[in-house]
Amino acid sequence: MTTLLVKNIHTLATFDAEQREIRRGALFVRDHVIEQVGTTDALPDTADEVLDLGDRHVVLPGLVNTHHHFFQSLTRAVPAAQNRELFGWLNSLYPLWSNITASMLQTAAQMSAAELILSGCTTASDHSYLFPNDCTLDDEIRAIQAIGLRFQANRGSMSIGESKGGLPPDHLVESEAFILRDSQRLIEQYHDNDRYAMLRITLAPCSPFTVSPALMRESAAMARTYPGVRLHTHLAENISDVNYSLEKFGQIPGEYAESVGWLGDDVWHAHCVKLSDRSLTRFGETGTGVAHCPCSNMRLASGIAPIRTMLDRRIPVGLGVDGSASNDTGHLMQEARMAMLAARVRDEAPGALTAREALAIATTGGAQVLGRDDIGAIAPNMAADFIAINLDRPALAGAGYDPVAALLFCHVDKVDYSFINGRRVVDKGRLTTLDLPKLIQTHRQATETLMNSTR
Repeated sequence: MTTLLVKNIHTLATFDAEQREIRRGALFVRDHVIEQVGTTDALPDTADEVLDLGDRHVVLPGLVNTHHHFFQSLTRAVPAAQNRELFGWLNSLYPLWSNITASMLQTAAQMSAAELILSGCTTASDHSYLFPNDCTLDDEIRAIQAIGLRFQANRGSMSIGESKGGLPPDHLVESEAFILRDSQRLIEQYHDNDRYAMLRITLAPCSPFTVSPALMRESAAMARTYPGVRLHTHLAENISDVNYSLEKFGQIPGEYAESVGWLGDDVWHAHCVKLSDRSLTRFGETGTGVAHCPCSNMRLASGIAPIRTMLDRRIPVGLGVDGSASNDTGHLMQEARMAMLAARVRDEAPGALTAREALAIATTGGAQVLGRDDIGAIAPNMAADFIAINLDRPALAGAGYDPVAALLFCHVDKVDYSFINGRRVVDKGRLTTLDLPKLIQTHRQATETLMNSTR
């Protein structure tokens, strides 16, 4: 057992049940769990490791990313995909993604994780839904375990190719029997439902336009036989998504999700830009969660999800950067800023979403969406996942009136410190768990190889 004391925090924004913001705050960690929170004067003055922040940092819970596609960091800003809506964007990228190998996938996963961590993320859910060549979800899991990110690994899948009326090419889909066998294997090999777990498995058929209703139902039935295994998919992302659902199933997306058993407090859906009013009500009644991805939705011109309405109807809402080929970044603090601004533009109301509400979505909201009560807040018995941001930077100059809100009203390029499970993974702005310059070079080479494979 080791102890850690972080003291002389300018403002400790706990996001706990009382929403405390403690001036000259401190927190005391034993092993990987927060034991005490309060003012510096009130906490112990010694520990095995002491970090004195000199009254110049804001500390808050690590941000939680509820939707991503790590592999897409290999295909950012591809010219053919820059100005397409969702379905055209996918069709332009499937040929590239078909050539991804396991080593490329591992490199892409680590690059995505590094970008997330430096932007303040300490827990991430990744939706990996295609496995070309020798790729498996195991490759991602190993890569993320090496970097130290708390990880929700989603076993995604596509089973309906073009020949059967789906969107993806036939060579990228898998048989449903294999998908279910592999899903069971991954759950039984990796899923950890203990408190403070660093790895959990989710079952995540890609979308209504890439899998059958039978696979949706069978995946839900399988997940619900294992404690803590959740369900995730894309839903109602844009108007084409709605039209496909009407044409193929005779139902709008929210009705279709309910018909296959995909509402409940163990389910969260990405996007939900085009949910009907009735579906919003049903999501609130059933505790069905939403991963809000404003940058991707704006980039693909899908629209802006009605976040104020979702919050008012008690829908659990978390934040997602989505894929790095539709964002095209993985900066979670920036995503929280965009969530705040997009809600105001959508509703034409400056009070549609406050800075603290956006930060709550990125912390406690994300934790709720992932079904976790051990992350997302700084309080006793919570996991020691937290970040610190130095106020002495040009972007925050003049923002001393409200340094917490300034994190979103202004621009924070990266965090100065990040602790995940009590481990210091960012120290003075530097990632400690891998050689980032070497990773960037390896990633560049992987991208060049992938680009050349389609010429």
